[in-house]
Amino acid sequence: MVRVKKRIVVLGGGFAGIECARKLEVLFRNDYSIEIVLVSEDNFLLFTPLLPQVASGMIETRHAITSIRTILDRATFYEGRIKNIDQYGNIVTLWGTTEKRGISIHYDYLILALGSQTNFFGMSDVELHAYTMKTLNDAVMLRNRMIDMLEQAENETNPILRKSLLTFVIVGAGFAGIETAGELLDLILDVRKYYPNIHRKDLRVIVLEALPNILPGFSDALAKFAERKLEQKGLEIKLKSVVTSFDGNEVKIKKLNGDSSSEAIQTKTLIWTAGVTPVNTIKRSTFKMDHGKIIVNDFLEVPDFPGVFAIGDCANFLNPKTKRPYAPTAQLAVEQAKTAAHNLHALIKNREKRKFVYRPKGQMAIIGKRTGIANILGINIAGFWAWLIWRNVYLSKIPNWDKRLRVLIDWTLDLFFARDVARLKFFKKPTELEYKVLDEVDDVW
Repeated sequence: MVRVKKRIVVLGGGFAGIECARKLEVLFRNDYSIEIVLVSEDNFLLFTPLLPQVASGMIETRHAITSIRTILDRATFYEGRIKNIDQYGNIVTLWGTTEKRGISIHYDYLILALGSQTNFFGMSDVELHAYTMKTLNDAVMLRNRMIDMLEQAENETNPILRKSLLTFVIVGAGFAGIETAGELLDLILDVRKYYPNIHRKDLRVIVLEALPNILPGFSDALAKFAERKLEQKGLEIKLKSVVTSFDGNEVKIKKLNGDSSSEAIQTKTLIWTAGVTPVNTIKRSTFKMDHGKIIVNDFLEVPDFPGVFAIGDCANFLNPKTKRPYAPTAQLAVEQAKTAAHNLHALIKNREKRKFVYRPKGQMAIIGKRTGIANILGINIAGFWAWLIWRNVYLSKIPNWDKRLRVLIDWTLDLFFARDVARLKFFKKPTELEYKVLDEVDDVW
């Protein structure tokens, strides 16, 4: 008699999806009646904390990613974009391409870890003209853009145009915005020596934030330290400032200072890091949602669908103290992945599941060269030691030893050599909204 395998499908190749798949491999390492499948749009795990350093040229592009196939041991991997999730028929369908047919994968158990995408809050002009910092391509495109602006400004004689070329605006003062601003400021200050006609006073890097403070989540003391250090380096921070439009030449701002005054900044480069929203695949599904995220119970299981779990940015799990969703961090995603894997194993083995309880280990951010802030187990650390701790902690979290070594070498070389100003002429492709739909569907179980 042939024993039918049970299939667990994990959707998403980010921190949550990869950690969950790895944990499931350990839990079911000797149980060959269980098949584990991971589906991701990319065939690599992007180590997002290194993205700002890729954009500044400190880290070589490929060193910020790790092939998923080198991380997993026994899971079956599919690279593809998800077309549809049929939670009643237990089928996940992947789009085909011009080269291959679509695939439909049947599942017995499902883990949703599809992450999030950039949220432009309905401003189509900003979405059209702004740069983002969500993917590896975003970081490469942004680095090319920064160097391109310096090249154009070096020999530009029109002072107004030259000023707009050398003004860079980052929207959002959370982790992504502040770390990106710090790295980009370091980049242009380091490479300025190659552009004799560009002086320090010509360069402007501006951060816009709607809240009255930067780095929400950190203590006031650490946030103020970061703000002071960045301003000493020349970064301009405008708080209580909301972007209303950007046409590629001018960003318009509404000030939240009581009189709703407005301001305009002439710039050719706006970097948007101001918010995220669940991916469209989740929004198109029929799971019960709150604010675009899938509602889950205390065990991270989706109500009405036993054996279906949602974790990471696409799950709406509330902080029991504040009754508000937790901030979408990699730390939270990894902890949820571990709990979801445990509970799925318990469900299959008829054991007791455990509730998800989040205990943050701390927060860290780097704010430029050899300076950072950190809160670890309630202890505030600022300056060089926080920067050093950040490097050691994130270096230890890179999945493979070879990539850890490569990143360490990049960091070491940065101490002795200047940044490279060679610009790779990649051009931004229009986003492909849908893959080609083919009649024949492959691999249907």
